[in-house]
Amino acid sequence: MSEEQLPTYRDILYEEKNNIATITFNRPDRLNAFREGMYEEVTDAIVNASWNRQIAAIVLTGAGNRAFGVGGDLQDKKKGRRGKGTIGVPVEDLHSAIRDAPQPVIAKVRGYAIGGGNVLATLCDMTIASDNAIFGQVGPKMGSVDPGYGTAYLARVIGEKKAREMWYMCRRYSAQEALQMGLCNTVVPDDELDAEVDRWCAELVLRSPTAIAIAKRTFNADSESIRGISKLGFEAVRMMYETDESKEGGNAMREKRDPDFLSHRE
Repeated sequence: MSEEQLPTYRDILYEEKNNIATITFNRPDRLNAFREGMYEEVTDAIVNASWNRQIAAIVLTGAGNRAFGVGGDLQDKKKGRRGKGTIGVPVEDLHSAIRDAPQPVIAKVRGYAIGGGNVLATLCDMTIASDNAIFGQVGPKMGSVDPGYGTAYLARVIGEKKAREMWYMCRRYSAQEALQMGLCNTVVPDDELDAEVDRWCAELVLRSPTAIAIAKRTFNADSESIRGISKLGFEAVRMMYETDESKEGGNAMREKRDPDFLSHRE
């Protein structure tokens, strides 16, 4: 695809170079948080790259040095969303696009990969991290959860005990800790991250695309039931967002205070 034909977007950058498609979350001032409309853009870019037979791999990364991504933007209130998707934003479509792409999808992570950003890094076929990367979940601190791939699939990647710890405790984990638990494939100094990802991608260009596609499909088949779990889970999350408990979590996060969930227990 010529440069003139490449799609352009509001909140992401899309580049094709050396048979690699790179999708950059381009909101560095908001730690690359996803706002309404951005989910659709990233999904469209992944699908665009997926069916280009000249593309050997797809790289997801965040603009700037502070974050890969931190999930949904807190400035977007959960209540009142009117977009596509069970919870008003098409998180499920984005997750499916990563899974359904026949090419490997690589997360290039520097800085924070928190919340939804952590889920995306988990979902990618491979994750290459800077030594300044920080991983973790925040859902139970703000009355939310990313069910299915964010929970059940995470447990397959890092093990049940560690996945439960990550969700229940909402702690943050260094790049080396993420490497030890299997959440990323390798960790390199920050100034070597771009070159390291380029090296991995150059190797993938030399691999049989059909063999890789078949391998990816068979890997996915073993965990495909999680897609159904995710659909069910997001229906529950949609109802949860209507509760005072969930609203308290979002308000507390925006006001930078501890939430008072106990007062909302019935």
